[in-house]
Amino acid sequence: MRRFIIIGHKASTTADFKLDDLAGGAGRLDVLLRCINSAFFLSHDLRKDVEVLLILQGPPGPPKSIRLVGSELRYLNPDERSTGALIRNALMKEARSEERSSPGIYISGRNLQDTLGLLEETELIYLKESGEDIRNAQLAENVTFVLSDHMDLTDEEESMVLLKAPKTLKLGPISYHADHCITIVNNELDRRFL
Repeated sequence: MRRFIIIGHKASTTADFKLDDLAGGAGRLDVLLRCINSAFFLSHDLRKDVEVLLILQGPPGPPKSIRLVGSELRYLNPDERSTGALIRNALMKEARSEERSSPGIYISGRNLQDTLGLLEETELIYLKESGEDIRNAQLAENVTFVLSDHMDLTDEEESMVLLKAPKTLKLGPISYHADHCITIVNNELDRRFL
């Protein structure tokens, strides 16, 4: 299983945003939607062995956590607008404990610390530009990657991640967009395990 935990620092935690304004009114939700697409889409198929956990921390009621499960997903299309509609539908639910909003999409009130606490029997990787090169690292097939949206993790978030003693890895010599990082990671794991 491959998991990606993506922190959306400004991503809206309510459903009252317009699908025509995912970058502005939805708090850069567009970045997270591109991450979803990069995590799941193949040519003419979806990756079934992937989970994405979005930690939404924007106004008005953070945190909200949305979990997408590849083996259960239905109705996911590669355009940001329709994926945004699925996320907006999830945000319409007032879930405190995890609740299914549509096939393969679950919403809860979990924060980053709660989410990290649920990880069992998985190798944790913190993607950071100052880490060891992923090409030189040993990786397990059951692995969880932590990354951020267009902003770095805060000191508090980074401390929570580091308490879990992750491997800290980088993907190359330059900075990449979050969705590109996921594509690179999927390619690296495909080359090693498929």
